[in-house]
Amino acid sequence: MDGKRAGKGVSGRSGAAKKARVLTAAGADRHRLYEAAVQCPEAEVGFVAATFKKLRGRPARVLREDFCGTAVTSCEWVKTHSENRAVGLDLHRPTLKWAAANNLSKLSEEERGRVKLLECDVRKPVAAARGVDVVNAMNFSYWIFKTREGLREYFEAVRESLADDGVFFLDHYGGYEAGKVQEDRRRYRMPGWNGGFTYVWDQAAFNPISGDYRCHIHFEFSRGPAIRRAFTYEWRLWSLLEVQELLREAGFRKVTVYWEGTDAKGKGNGVFRPRTVGEADAAYICYLTAER
Repeated sequence: MDGKRAGKGVSGRSGAAKKARVLTAAGADRHRLYEAAVQCPEAEVGFVAATFKKLRGRPARVLREDFCGTAVTSCEWVKTHSENRAVGLDLHRPTLKWAAANNLSKLSEEERGRVKLLECDVRKPVAAARGVDVVNAMNFSYWIFKTREGLREYFEAVRESLADDGVFFLDHYGGYEAGKVQEDRRRYRMPGWNGGFTYVWDQAAFNPISGDYRCHIHFEFSRGPAIRRAFTYEWRLWSLLEVQELLREAGFRKVTVYWEGTDAKGKGNGVFRPRTVGEADAAYICYLTAER
């Protein structure tokens, strides 16, 4: 994602090619690794903007990013249009400070003026986080609420925070392997670094009686030790049907599931369209919209 690109620039008068550093745990930033492996803000912002305009016939201008973390989506949102504004909410002060120092700092002064990062409970948003066109809750972050009452309370707070024609966007992960104790490994590269890294999604524990779900993210490198449990999540594994039901119970008048299409090889093509019937996949990620 971010970082210095390897190139063939010269160093002093020697003309020697600059060499990219070898990526190791000692030199890696867990937030940058997460952004590189998990997030694609360009695609997310593109989907939100295009879908909102199709639903409402006007462009969305104010986006609230719940559980914003490094606020990479908020930053991408304000970069896409000079009238766009973003509000990021999170309770973890160190991550908000990291976001300000590492992501907001990359924006122009004018763009930074259109982003607010607030240390705030998403269930009790302050005035600056109300009346927005869009609320985003991505990467299954709302699974932190483990009871129907708790999740419904959050959804109700979102609905009350939206403008009259506002839309709530969220994603969901499921499939018949979602509750399986297993690890999934994928290899990624980082611009400016040699060796790349392996992202490990570790579904460490699942209790089918309570729905309690513990997952970790680890990062492994070509050289040296791994970063074990770089992130840990204590969630409830919600079904897609339960989420739809609770959105409607919270007062949203229309809930739509956007299912990913497939290419000629049967793999996901990155195109999400409204569907009422999905495939019984081992693992899937879909989007949902909830209209006020």
